[in-house]
Amino acid sequence: MNNLKLYGYTETITPHDGLLPARVTDHRGARYTVATEHGEVAAVLKGAFYHNADAQEDFPCVGDYVLLQHNDGGDSRIAELLPRRSKFSRADFSGHGAGYAKTILEQVVAANFDYVFILSSLNWDFNINRIMRYLTQARRSGGQPVIILTKADLVEDFSDKLSVVNNAAPDVPVQVVSAHTGFGTDSLDEYLQPCKTMVFLGMSGVGKSSLLNTLMNQNVMAVNAIREDDSRGRHTTTHRQLFTLPSGAMVIDTPGMRELGLFNADEGISAGFTNVEELFSHCRFVDCRHQTEPGCAVVAALADGSLPIERWEQYLSQKQENKFANDKMGYLQEKKAWHKEIAMWSKQYKKSGGFKR
Repeated sequence: MNNLKLYGYTETITPHDGLLPARVTDHRGARYTVATEHGEVAAVLKGAFYHNADAQEDFPCVGDYVLLQHNDGGDSRIAELLPRRSKFSRADFSGHGAGYAKTILEQVVAANFDYVFILSSLNWDFNINRIMRYLTQARRSGGQPVIILTKADLVEDFSDKLSVVNNAAPDVPVQVVSAHTGFGTDSLDEYLQPCKTMVFLGMSGVGKSSLLNTLMNQNVMAVNAIREDDSRGRHTTTHRQLFTLPSGAMVIDTPGMRELGLFNADEGISAGFTNVEELFSHCRFVDCRHQTEPGCAVVAALADGSLPIERWEQYLSQKQENKFANDKMGYLQEKKAWHKEIAMWSKQYKKSGGFKR
């Protein structure tokens, strides 16, 4: 069990029926790689997963702890998913844009991490709205968010962008690094402790693979050149994978996300915009829409500049997107429950002979 403890396993679950605890380190399609007391082994899901799982979130992802039927002669079988202490999720619109999605699911990107590293480059692709969206989702993950501003070597002065981030998220640590020169990477040492896990999140081209290579002291990931016209890059990471650093810390590397769909993000939005929502209690009317009503604290704050218009627009945008996702999810859950109830009623009716002629 000593080896698995290095992967953060704390033995809170007692294995049963001869099953071994393991941690998922790689996931590609239907195949997994898991770390066990016997080392890393290949694994697939036990058939019961496909019959008993109610949603996509019930399937293992990288970082998960599972119980395993170990097989020395072939693929081992993952028999049980252990409880998660943290997870990063996003809305999955099943291959469609948000406005055209027929279904909306929770896609769990990574699990059981201590820190969420939100990476954003300091070049032309710097986007504070995107950083805030990642931060909103990270706040509900159970991990501590840390904003990492990369590619410091590509800008002469990053002080303005650093100030923008600090003002937008004053309660979140922000680190500035360059994987190319090594600048600032020692500031990450406080997080990269043995048995600690962090997940790398960000769009393609922000330097996740380059930073991982630097922290690993070797090239474990290919690095693609960015496009000069917009500073964006192609996806380097094609699947999620857990790497163990020389320090004993672990990094879950994820593919760049073209779009981060907010999912069940009410708590994260409230945590990230406390100064905005605190204004609501000072409005004259309880049902104030914060538009043209007299005595509106929001309108007053926008007028005197104490609430920047950009921050108010960020808040409204995230609330609107989250409402869409929640409304659609609620409708689908009600529809699923209704179909389940009809199926149970039909089964009982048939048993009672109600369909006899």
